[in-house]
This record gives sequence, structure tokens and C-alpha cells, in this order.
Amino acid sequence: MSYAVKEIYFTWQGEGVHTGRPGVFLRFAGCNLWDGVESHRENAVCWFCDTNFVGTNGPGGGRYNSAADLADRVLEEWTSNALRAGNPASEPFVVCTGGEPLLQLDGFLVDELRARGFYVAVETNGTLPPPVEVDWLCVSPKGGSQLAVRAGDELKLVYPQHSASPEAFLSLDFDHFSLQPLDGPDRERNTRLALDYCRNHPRWRLSVQTHKLLGIP
Repeated sequence: MSYAVKEIYFTWQGEGVHTGRPGVFLRFAGCNLWDGVESHRENAVCWFCDTNFVGTNGPGGGRYNSAADLADRVLEEWTSNALRAGNPASEPFVVCTGGEPLLQLDGFLVDELRARGFYVAVETNGTLPPPVEVDWLCVSPKGGSQLAVRAGDELKLVYPQHSASPEAFLSLDFDHFSLQPLDGPDRERNTRLALDYCRNHPRWRLSVQTHKLLGIP
């Protein structure tokens, strides 16, 4: 199997439980909840998507013909940047994201990444079951979609969303529940709403997109 990759880059995780952890983001091209065409956004299931997952023209992007080739490129990104950032002793950390990574991520790639020492995290919309167990599974539900993944490490809900109230997910089998303010022109209002909700429902933790505040990828 070949893999269509939008971009591969080193940064620090900006949101959720792993905020502040250095790692490589492996962003796959393509999504099943929006085609990425701006004129289609209004009618998309995930109309608030804030990432560019169309094409393979980002840094490190391209079509990789094997899991080994792609894992080697991820390791190269980690090795060169972790040493430069002063983190040579850190456990290699890769975040498989998108778009929707589970359209492409398979057991062969997970095995190749692990063989190179990586802790493998996945950020998914939860509409597709993961093909194999990964080290960290974060599900971000989208209102109007059907969840196929009902257990994992973290459920990170963008808030507020029509047809996706936090109460609907508390019965699911996740270790952490994170509430993330919806970005956009109403971000300040949405942040206040998320703060109030977390204050009154302490099972939820506030997740802020710190990478946007810091101006890093």
C-alpha cells in the first residue's frame, strides 16, 4: 500500500493531554467528513476544520510507496529536530493526524514506526475503527457523524457543536475527556462557554490550542 501524505513536521503538541510534548506530526491527505474544497465547507459535516489536508505538497509531503519508507522519513524528521531542540533523550513521539488518518493508517505502518522506537498517537474523528491498537488514541467527535470508536485514551470535543453535546459522550470508555473551544470569529465567547462548562462539569478538562497562541505549527 502507498500513503498520500500532506506534510511531516516536528513541533510540540499544542492541545489535549499531551500538550507541550515534542513530536513529529504525520498529516495524511484526505478526509471523509469534508473534501477540503472551501466552497463546500458550509455543507460539510466538519465545517469548522482548521487544517489543510488537501494534496501532498506540504513539507515532507508526497506519496510514499511503503510503510518502511514513510517511517524512515518520520524518523529523519525526529532525529534532526529533536537533537536541535535539545531533546535527544526524549522518547520518539509521532502524531498521526489528517484529515482523517484512519483512511490510510494500517498495521504495517504502525509496526514500522514502533520498530524505530516511536510512541504512536492517533487523532481521529472516530468514524472509522483503528486497524490495530496504537499507543494513544484520541477521538474528536463531529456532530452529524456516526461514531465507530467508543473507547480510547482521550475524547477531545470541540465545543460548542450542534448535535454534539458533551453529555452524549460521558458513557463512552475513555480515560480523559477534553473540551476545546471552537476556533473562529467567536473564539473568545466559545472559550468562556468551555470554561464555564468545565467548571460545572469537572470530569472535563479544558484543552486550549496553545500552538496557535505560540505561533508554531
